[in-house]
Amino acid sequence: MRLLKQSLLRPVVVMVAALAVLVAAPARASDAPRAQEPAGLPDTPAGRQAAALLQVFNEGDGRKMLAFIQEHYAKAALTQHPAEQHLGTYGELWMKTEGLTLQKVESSRERTVILVAKDKLAGESVRLQVDVEAKAPHGITAVKLQPVAGDSGRPLSDEEVARATQAYVEKLAAAEAFSGTVLIARGDTLIYQGAFGLASRGFQVPNRLDTKFNLGSMNKMFTAIAIAQLVEAGKLSFQDTVGKVLPDYPNKAVAEKVTVHQLLTHTSGLGSFFNDKYDAADKSRLREPRDFLPLFVDEPPAFEPGARWSYSNSGFLLLGTLIEKVSGQSYFDYVREHIYKPAGMTNSDCYELDRDPPNLAVGYTRQGPDGKESPKRDWTNLYLHVVKGGPAGGGYSTVEDLWRFSQALQANKLLGAKATQWVTTGKVQPRPEDKDTRYAYGFFEEQLQGARIIGHGGGFPGINSQLDIYLGKGYTVAVMANQDPPSAQRVAQRIRTLLLR
Repeated sequence: MRLLKQSLLRPVVVMVAALAVLVAAPARASDAPRAQEPAGLPDTPAGRQAAALLQVFNEGDGRKMLAFIQEHYAKAALTQHPAEQHLGTYGELWMKTEGLTLQKVESSRERTVILVAKDKLAGESVRLQVDVEAKAPHGITAVKLQPVAGDSGRPLSDEEVARATQAYVEKLAAAEAFSGTVLIARGDTLIYQGAFGLASRGFQVPNRLDTKFNLGSMNKMFTAIAIAQLVEAGKLSFQDTVGKVLPDYPNKAVAEKVTVHQLLTHTSGLGSFFNDKYDAADKSRLREPRDFLPLFVDEPPAFEPGARWSYSNSGFLLLGTLIEKVSGQSYFDYVREHIYKPAGMTNSDCYELDRDPPNLAVGYTRQGPDGKESPKRDWTNLYLHVVKGGPAGGGYSTVEDLWRFSQALQANKLLGAKATQWVTTGKVQPRPEDKDTRYAYGFFEEQLQGARIIGHGGGFPGINSQLDIYLGKGYTVAVMANQDPPSAQRVAQRIRTLLLR
């Protein structure tokens, strides 16, 4: 089965999922043959559309799913919401299920069919309703999904959340769809923690709660807090331009126009250093923030700075060089002293992987050389990712350290109360249609069912992590995985469903 490479998922606050950041969400690959049309569906306009939808969805190919939406949806439905937004719905569904197996037809009429299907990951049942328009070719007007049981009704106690989380993750681990650690806490009280899978296949070392996992892009939270600390100290302003801080910065278009605020909010127009130059580079030489600058320093902004939102790893890498210039310390020393130490994060750092640091999980990916894919995740990500992480991502931490970070942030140990509120309050709406999500300074912010959730996710081949902080409700959810996305985001979203009942 091919991957949902074009799905629109939240690297939850998914890639994902929080977020309203648009990320590619690869799912499990397999060597299975092309899915067959589901049997047992009624020969009605709604039944035929539902059969075609299930067939394409179960192939897990985002491009085919998008083409199906464009061809099979009614014009009115596509006018109300663009095809890409509908694709995002299927992307989120794929992230939770990795396919649906038809169990029964619950009810059927000419224009509406309601099915009960079982998800292929955890074996839970969902109810799928497909509505079509009256006139030929009977385009789809709506697709509705809801759980058959378990996700609605009375709120759950913390003990029930813990039991449900354990049962769900055990199913994923048995299906080899999760390898990592999970932690749920309310304030300073632990509700649930668990470790699953192997940190090293070669040495058969199991994951433990203190196993260090790659953070992916979650380092952006630490970089943003470091910048805000320097602003609090009067050494920097959010409205300073790059050129004011770095007078010798060679790209004048960036130096003269791009501000610290725009770098923090992904509105600078800068792109990603994961480009052709990165692929061709000797990665052992990329260790300090300044080492990465040649990968993108000559690129002009893709749009007028401040005009729109576009996720930028290069922008946060540049923020790291600003921190060094203003503080007089290396980025890594500054973060250790001003963030990790006061938060009590003793197992977090940007480790140099060629020094073989202890107790780090190896990242396993299905993405091999020359476009090869393997359902067994036969490859490590050793030659794909950076040798040493930094301001944009790639550091390491544990779920316990992320819990400590959440507590320190909420207790204003890292920033004053006003600065904490400013950093975590949304500034930019990544997608116009996603009104519940905004990007702050290194944090996603979501408003869902009366809950304000802040945090960030991280994803890369062999890497997936997610931190959700439920402000007002007191919950911290940390999930880290040494597998491709959406391994951790899937679990974080499931926990979100349990907590927000």
